[in-house]
Amino acid sequence: MLRQGTLLLAGAFGLATAVHAAAQDITADTVVATVGETDITIGHMIAMSLGLNEEQRQMPPGIIFDGVLESLIQQEAVGQARSRLSRYGELHLENERRSLLAGEAVGELAETITVSPDEIEDAYETRYAGYVPSREFNAAHILLESRDDATEIVGELRGGADFAELAKARSIGPSGPNGGNLGWFGPGQMVPEFENAVAALQEGQVSDPVQTQFGWHVIILNDIRETPVPTLDDAREQLRQEIWQRKLANDVQAIVDAANKNIRDLADIDPDILNDGSLIER
Repeated sequence: MLRQGTLLLAGAFGLATAVHAAAQDITADTVVATVGETDITIGHMIAMSLGLNEEQRQMPPGIIFDGVLESLIQQEAVGQARSRLSRYGELHLENERRSLLAGEAVGELAETITVSPDEIEDAYETRYAGYVPSREFNAAHILLESRDDATEIVGELRGGADFAELAKARSIGPSGPNGGNLGWFGPGQMVPEFENAVAALQEGQVSDPVQTQFGWHVIILNDIRETPVPTLDDAREQLRQEIWQRKLANDVQAIVDAANKNIRDLADIDPDILNDGSLIER
């Protein structure tokens, strides 16, 4: 969309004076171009520019300005070639309007929501009352294709071989080049067979061969730690966000619940009908 070479377009539409008018004279209703009988305003340009992606917004303001204006002129000129929207276009426009209205309504709701310090403290007490720290493990592994290969590696390690060097040389897993190091992980982050094997080890101990869906593992447990209870200060922002989100969701649901809704019996409608675009083609 954002291309140079729009000055000729600007000249053709007599934009030079409007574009360079004194800043205090410019409003959202200032007309910068007219295509047929339709005006394009600064407001239209602002609305489009606010939807640009981050990469586009890094361009110089002049390039963005020219590119947005060119796009709007092109869209209007080409759009005027059609007398009306297709059925799909009409329905899509209705959905977009519905989405924009809902989005602005939610935005207004969001501005009214507050979270008090007492609410955060209560949530903290509820969340961490009776908190039992979980164990986290720091381990490394060597992944191999067969049990025989894994048994051979266990023998070499128990004979004094260096685990990291063997992992670099023999492991077929992605952690091999890093000496097999898996870093810290907690419950549920590894497949059960692997996690159970790690939990049964003592620090510095090497496992017997362990089979998982990925192959055969030889594991060394480097360290164990318990996850501490977060302080109120550490947890404050996360709890505030959670409470805020919950309040917003409740407010939105209250509006939905209060709406006058009538949903027909859907038993005779095949959900796959949503893939039938021919129903909205005309």
